[in-house]
Amino acid sequence: MHEILLSDSAIDFLRLLDNKSKSICRKNLRKLSYPYPRRGSGDKEMLIVAGEEIYRLHIGRTYTAFYIIDEKSKIVRVIEILTIKAAHKKYGF
Repeated sequence: MHEILLSDSAIDFLRLLDNKSKSICRKNLRKLSYPYPRRGSGDKEMLIVAGEEIYRLHIGRTYTAFYIIDEKSKIVRVIEILTIKAAHKKYGF
């Protein structure tokens, strides 16, 4: 199991959500204690962005969390949470 840490921007994003959306996001972010994508599960995916390995987690059909994995420390760092529309615009996926 990995420890999950949220960046300041991810925390700020969650603070702006209504209680129901916040609860859904928190529940889905807990999945990152096992952060690697699995076959048949489309909610996690490894991407290459600017030559760096980054992972994404779809949260429902509304949000996307981007994270990195520090395997040595067993830490998952959620670096950003965006709406799916903003994620596609920013990262082009």
